[in-house]
Amino acid sequence: MKVKVLGAGQEVGRSGFLVNCDGANYLLDYGVQLSKPPLAPLHVMPKEVDSIIISHAHLDHSGYVPMMYVSGGCDVFATAPTFDLSRLLIEDMLKLEKDMHPFGLPEVNKMMGHATEISFKQKVQRGNSSFELRDSGHVVGGGTVLVESENKRLFYTGDINVRGSRMLREADLDFGEIDLLITESTYSQTNQMPRKESEEKFIEFANEILDQKGTLFVPSFSVERSQEIACVLKNAKFKHKIIMDGMALKVNEIILRYPEYLRDYNVFSDAIHNAVWISSHEERIRELKEPCVVISPAGMLVGGNAVFYLQELAFNKKNGIALVSYQGEGTPGRKLLDTGKVMVQGREKKADAQVRQYEFSGHSDRDALFDLVKRIKGNPKVLTVHGDGQSCTKFAEEIHERFGFDAYAPKMGDTITI
Repeated sequence: MKVKVLGAGQEVGRSGFLVNCDGANYLLDYGVQLSKPPLAPLHVMPKEVDSIIISHAHLDHSGYVPMMYVSGGCDVFATAPTFDLSRLLIEDMLKLEKDMHPFGLPEVNKMMGHATEISFKQKVQRGNSSFELRDSGHVVGGGTVLVESENKRLFYTGDINVRGSRMLREADLDFGEIDLLITESTYSQTNQMPRKESEEKFIEFANEILDQKGTLFVPSFSVERSQEIACVLKNAKFKHKIIMDGMALKVNEIILRYPEYLRDYNVFSDAIHNAVWISSHEERIRELKEPCVVISPAGMLVGGNAVFYLQELAFNKKNGIALVSYQGEGTPGRKLLDTGKVMVQGREKKADAQVRQYEFSGHSDRDALFDLVKRIKGNPKVLTVHGDGQSCTKFAEEIHERFGFDAYAPKMGDTITI
């Protein structure tokens, strides 16, 4: 079994791995890095690939799968919610970034025409090899990938949340001995605040703002984070009005169709239906006339309805802004966090609203990643990928020191044989 690293070696974004097995070639993810210009993984000839497996819907894992349908057409496998969410996110990317990508809606439609929905633990045989998805705990329908061939077994985490969340069950790590582990390293060098503590502090802030008759704005990623925040508020028996807006509403509709992928469907359904779904700009303005919690994409304040809410709410000291998503370098969210300033019509203005950040990551942190490696059976080679800066290289060194595994951080283009 050979694995070629196509992207997301020592970086976050554009994940892709080409696995050459006995009688089959699998493409595990094919994502995009949403920089300017967008960055793709290394090119793969479509004829080199028999099957594409999408671990989950986030664009850095699914976004460039349509590239494989510009001149080719092979089967693509994922869970049903992953296909629905991937299509939504890819089409939104194409709408926002016209002519910046080497494919369009025809290729997205062609991809969906080759889509084969599979469930967790459903083994798919290809030649003398097979693959299956396991629950990753990271995003609705998201999976890790287990590949078996020539008595060798590969486990690819994609993005993983070992402990799960209010919405999702913990990751399924019951799969026996493996020979190669490809693990994400996003937070391998940092521990996050325990989720219970983050939730308590967030709820405390929400109550504080609403008690002083202010409005709390929660810019959130449309997939998962917006819904998770609604569930956290519901769990705390939050008494005030909650509104949800933007693409989060389309995601709500998709997730509601897949109860089997949720930790507790009734809790999720109650939380989502407890919120006011905004359907027009007039309604948006009307609902803001009284104090409430606003959950709306984009999570880093880059575009979307979040820009409207930011400009409406940032300049009143009664209001609050709770940043619950990762804030990338150079984004308006990072600017607000670091400087307390907001851009309005090309000019910087100081925000008067209280700004706080809370950790609600869908990724495993340092302790959870080490727990993952500790639970791995066998004596695998380990590839540490999908991490910024030293996250991958240091994680590999630490894995070798702690567990004795042959571990290293591969670069794009590297090929590993087991």
